[in-house]
Amino acid sequence: MSKVEAFLTPQEEQEIISAIRVAEKNTSGEIRVHIEASTEKNHDERSLEVFHLLKMNNTKDENAVLIYVAVKDKKFVIYGDKGINKIVDADFWNSTKDIMQNHFKNSNFKQGIVDGILKAGEELKTHFPWQIDDEDELSNEISKG
Repeated sequence: MSKVEAFLTPQEEQEIISAIRVAEKNTSGEIRVHIEASTEKNHDERSLEVFHLLKMNNTKDENAVLIYVAVKDKKFVIYGDKGINKIVDADFWNSTKDIMQNHFKNSNFKQGIVDGILKAGEELKTHFPWQIDDEDELSNEISKG
């Protein structure tokens, strides 16, 4: 079994998908999770590449967020689209990163991702509240590389 396949159980993956649905109920923002074993690229650079591969840069309000995890590298990145970065402070994702990192240090990966998603949803809600005409523009499924 690969590092990616062993990282989360099917039940844990479903809990993460449920957290995405909960987080997106209060915001027009879109959240996705991508997990891969490793990358030879800089992790920020790779998260941007994945962001584009998943067509996350095509949301109406440019308010998509990718939580990228490189399992073997023990690295993760929270990448927000242009629409978010235009209106928030540079340290906007730090509290979300801290929550995730505290869980990851204890090998509690599923809970770290779930809590990160829920925190990201709260943060997005402030600047991108849910609107009556909002559509779920992106899949909530976890992508793997």
